[in-house]
Amino acid sequence: MNMRTPLKRVRALGSAKEGADHFWQQRVTAVANLFLVLFLVWLVVSLVGADYSTVKARLSHPINAIGLGLLSISAAIHMRLGMQVIIEDYVHGELGKVVLLMLNTFFAILIGAACVFAVAKLSFGA
Repeated sequence: MNMRTPLKRVRALGSAKEGADHFWQQRVTAVANLFLVLFLVWLVVSLVGADYSTVKARLSHPINAIGLGLLSISAAIHMRLGMQVIIEDYVHGELGKVVLLMLNTFFAILIGAACVFAVAKLSFGA
């Protein structure tokens, strides 16, 4: 038995089938951030009181650089997803919503790229 009204069928209103994907992306990046931030806290605490050359050498180690790069990417994705939900919920004009969603994506890419560049520059020596 179909419970849709004829008007709803004509307008094709219904599930966009994207909500679950967005939900899971947010949860996966949140869990990844949890472990990566714990790694970052451990790294910072282990470097308390160290001199500049020790810190630079430790941060340029491949395992540490990969962890910091992954944290940068995961945090940028998680930030973009969270801001997307806020924009979709609280911006009511269609044009404003589209512009803000595009700016949100560009900002997340910019922040992620800047962080990855900083980690790469530190890792490969500058």
